[in-house]
This record gives sequence, C-alpha cells and structure tokens, in this order.
Amino acid sequence: MSASSTGSVPSAATSADVPVPAAEPIATDLVTERLLLRQWSVAEVAAVVESVRRAHWAADFPAEGDRVIAGYLTTHPDGLGRYGQRQIIERETGQVVGAIGLFWPPTDGHVEFGYGVVASRRGRGYASEAARAIVAFALTAPEVHAVHADVELANPASVRVLEKAGLQRLHQDETTARFGTTAAGPAGPTGPTEQQ
Repeated sequence: MSASSTGSVPSAATSADVPVPAAEPIATDLVTERLLLRQWSVAEVAAVVESVRRAHWAADFPAEGDRVIAGYLTTHPDGLGRYGQRQIIERETGQVVGAIGLFWPPTDGHVEFGYGVVASRRGRGYASEAARAIVAFALTAPEVHAVHADVELANPASVRVLEKAGLQRLHQDETTARFGTTAAGPAGPTGPTEQQ
C-alpha cells in the first residue's frame, strides 16, 4: 500500500481473474470516529482492476498500493471475507481514501496487516485510526492472538503511523521494522464498532 506495504502480494490481474462468488459476503463495516472500514465488493475490485472511475472515490484513489490489493483479491478470495481487506471511507464525504486489511488466514495465531491512504488525505491521522480499528477487530477472531505489520525504515511516516496506533516495535534489521501487539498487549484506544 502507499503508506506501508506489507506482505507479498501479486501484481494486478485482469477483470477475467476477478472472482465472482455466488453471493456477496454479508458486509460488516468497522466504524471509527471519522472512518468506515468497508469490505471490498467484487464490483469495487473489478473497477480498480479495469481502471473504471467511481464517483465515490477520492480524486487520487486508487493509488498504486490499492491497485496491488485489488489484484491480490482477484486470486485470494479469502481477502473478500470478514477478516480480509477493506476500503477506508471518509465518513464526512463518503469518499474512498485508501485501503487496509488483514492477510488472512493467520499463521500460528499471528496475522499481518497492511494499509495505505491516498496522498490527498495523509497527515490527518486516518492511517493510525484505521490501524487501531483493524488491529482491535483482528484480535476478536478466536484464532488470532497477535497482529503485526512490517514497514520499511526508509518510510518514517509509516513508522509513525504504527507508533501512533499503539503498536510496539518488535524487531528490525537494516531496512525493515516489525510492529505488533498481542491480545494480552496494551489495549490502546477504544476499538471500532461493527455495523451491518
């Protein structure tokens, strides 16, 4: 994603690769003070993959990271589920301003997340607000006891996002740091509410 790229995701695919499930999953929005984190629909994935503009997108959405996630969703249908990828929607305007999500399923109780906010909405704290919400939500899954994100140290803004979200630096090498928390870790600010 544009603010932080986590996990290995394939490049964007063609619309022929967009999965078409028998029925859309029941959507559950995560609601924070200023944002809605909404599950991607098959139609939204197809629009990004096919470069079809939607009226409810911010002028600079999708960013490159959003296109990568849409491509990822064409080959990873689990990403369309409740614990998968989500669009970040600015509640005040109703515009899609980025994406955040879990790379499901967890491995040994650990799940990774990634995020990005378009350039026009950076500096407003949206990425940290969304990160707090997705982490709190992930920790409600019975099979998850730890959540983490990897960031490049060359991207100090993304490091600050995770620090402001209340995650702890777990370790780092010369180029990358891993931030995370556990179910028993610091609770941080109040998590999101769910809305169907």
